Parts: sequence; C-alpha cells; structure tokens
Amino acid sequence: MATSSSSSSMAQAIFASPSSTTPFHSRSSLPNLPLLPPSPTSLFKASSKLQISGSIRSVSYRIKASSEDSSETSEVGEVFSGLKEKWDAIENKPMVVIYGGGAALGLWLSATVVDAINGVPVIPKFLELVGLGYSGWFIYRYLLFKSTRKELADDIEALKKKIIGSE
Repeated sequence: MATSSSSSSMAQAIFASPSSTTPFHSRSSLPNLPLLPPSPTSLFKASSKLQISGSIRSVSYRIKASSEDSSETSEVGEVFSGLKEKWDAIENKPMVVIYGGGAALGLWLSATVVDAINGVPVIPKFLELVGLGYSGWFIYRYLLFKSTRKELADDIEALKKKIIGSE
C-alpha cells in the first residue's frame, strides 16, 4: 500500500495544475490545455489511481498471456527449415546469388530512372495522359463488350498454359 500512496502522490505532483508547479506557465498567454494521458510505463501496473484537479480517475490494464505464441514460433521454424531445405537443394548457389544481386541492382536502377523522370516538370503529366489514354483503349477494346471479354479470358488462359508449360 505504501507504493500506491507514493505513486498517487507522484501523480498529483506530475498532474497538478500548471500555475502551482511552474511560474512560467502562469505568465504564458496560451490557454490551459488538457492534460496528457498516462505514460506508456503505467501500462505495466495492474491498476493506478491518478488525482487530476481534485477528481479521481481510475485506469485499469490487464495483460493476459496466451499459448498461441508457441504455435507461431513453430510456424516460423517450419518456414525457415523449409527455406533451408530448398537452399540446400540448389546446386548452383553462386548463380542464384548473382541473379538475386542483379535483380536488386535492376530494381534500384529503375527506381533511380523513375525518380529522375519525375524531376522533369512536363514528363510526369504527359505520361499520366498516356496512361489514361491506354486505360481507356483497353476498357473499350477488351472490357466493354461480352465477346471481347471472352476473347480476353481465352488469351489469359492460353498465357497461363504457356507459362506453366502444359501446352
């Protein structure tokens, strides 16, 4: 009980009216602002009572442990073990590293080029108009009529089969 009385007296000292604690605030021309909520460190207390301007406000927090964390940890372990198995199955590891580095370099280079294009004042607006025009053409060509929607679906299925290799 001694800690609760000391913590409430500390809270009274912290949340006391500004005019009683510091003379600077009394000379300020700013209006009195509402007090801030309790600090994040008070989240770890089971309950705390703060005295603010003569009123008592009770704030309670509950922290509950659950056993779900162990299942998430095992799932993460399974993912890493699966990745390790796939990495061990690769025969030409240096080539995979080179391809990965090339992909990262290409991504960085393309981001740099796009940033440079955005720096020119006229080009982004022009490219926006080109994109809007192409979107309008695509909608008219493939999405507006039922027969062209069927044609687009057939083209997508043929592309899927070509990528998967079943054709």
